[in-house]
Amino acid sequence: MSDPVSALKNISDDTGLVTISEIGPIGMITLRGDLSDKALVKAAVAAGGVNLPEQGHCNTQGSQGIAWMSPDELLIICAYADVQDRLADLREKLAGSHALVVNVSDARAVFDIKGDHAREVIAKLAPVDMHPDQFNGTMFRRTRFAQVPAAFWMPDGTSARIVCFRSVAQYMFDLLKTAAMPGSEVRHYA
Repeated sequence: MSDPVSALKNISDDTGLVTISEIGPIGMITLRGDLSDKALVKAAVAAGGVNLPEQGHCNTQGSQGIAWMSPDELLIICAYADVQDRLADLREKLAGSHALVVNVSDARAVFDIKGDHAREVIAKLAPVDMHPDQFNGTMFRRTRFAQVPAAFWMPDGTSARIVCFRSVAQYMFDLLKTAAMPGSEVRHYA
């Protein structure tokens, strides 16, 4: 088996307002089903290694976690090397249940942005109120960055993790770089 390669081979840029880094590969499993089903919740918690998050939130710890994607969808996050085992475990635990379990790891690109202007960079691209009173803690959002469907959360007040389709990874990286150009500060959150 060959080693996994991220979409942009871990490209990074620190010449702007924030540091932008493509990270990966990261294990990601889409789990769709009835989120009120106790068997599904129990299987998701075991696979994600954390408690189920509230609607519109994510719960992460280290390299693993669970993000709430929609009323019937979760994103399970884990180490890339653990995906196949967790996928098999989920399928075994949910056999006979109405659920969909899919490895989407290789279909996604993941970026970290870090720096005091992280909120500002996101606000330039996504229609989300990034004020710390409105987007904080474990909040998780599916949205668009310009024309790119993506999801993101902020592990802390000065960093964000963005997940998009692998096919638009270069475009996303270029968007983030443009929004972080030196001298483009609007100082809205300062």
